[in-house]
Amino acid sequence: MAYFSQNVIRSKGSMILYRREDATGISCRISPVRGIRAINPVSASLLYQDEVPDCPFCRSRIFTRTEPFCDGDWITRGESVTFPNLYPFADRHTVTVITRAHMVEGFTRNQLSDALIASASSLEHYPGYPSINWNFLPSAGASLLHPHLQGVADSFPTSLCRFYLDASARSPSGDYWKMIREAEEGGPRHLFGDEIFWYANPVPIGECEIRGLLPFRELSDLPPHADELADGILSIIRLFRSFGSVAFNMGILCGKNRSDGDGMHAFCTLIARINPNPDSISDSAFMERIHREPIVMTIPEEIKGVSLF
Repeated sequence: MAYFSQNVIRSKGSMILYRREDATGISCRISPVRGIRAINPVSASLLYQDEVPDCPFCRSRIFTRTEPFCDGDWITRGESVTFPNLYPFADRHTVTVITRAHMVEGFTRNQLSDALIASASSLEHYPGYPSINWNFLPSAGASLLHPHLQGVADSFPTSLCRFYLDASARSPSGDYWKMIREAEEGGPRHLFGDEIFWYANPVPIGECEIRGLLPFRELSDLPPHADELADGILSIIRLFRSFGSVAFNMGILCGKNRSDGDGMHAFCTLIARINPNPDSISDSAFMERIHREPIVMTIPEEIKGVSLF
């Protein structure tokens, strides 16, 4: 059962695949020949660092350089610490520092599971559309190297979430992801997983996009599945590294909190990004690359006041 369309253009030494997801209109161009341009040099291994000077997320500074929630406290779970973002771009915007150490060579299930549950708890009472996100390394848009998640929620869905809410509303079962699973299960893009179903998205929104279809709709239902979700995310991170990619973006998108079961199932998506190098600092992060919502710094009406000469 096809749920996307494809046109193929071939020329000497090249092939371009134009793909479009029928239900959402999301489209992409796949150009395999671009991979031979060596634009993503292999990055050196990430080395363990316990503390570095001036990082506000290192444990000796985190409770003095960040602000608590309105109840005067931080959310702590395992190694993770969660607090309000000092520079929010959503009505509810939180940060969850994943590890006590400034940098680890690899994450453990407990580190990631604890961070996911803590981030979810910071958003679950917000009456809107929540997501949990991750920019890993500066080339993926991370402003700080210390690994951290970002919880975001607004009263309206982001563009990608809205596409799938609309697709679910139009699907016969009321759940677009049920149709996707039936189409992908056992096929060439199905990677692993049963309760959480992981597959390579045929119309990727980023390099090597991998999606996991989650067995719940609302973020409050994440905790019982956090360990399995963490295992899946860690498997994808290892997969990316086997391809030579260490930087990535991740998003976990959910239906509206307290929606009485209406809307789409939650899903997790990860995309690989260019490895860190002197030319790879990026202003394109999870909002631009996954949610399809640009975050810009300049108010358009203020541009006119700038002298052109």
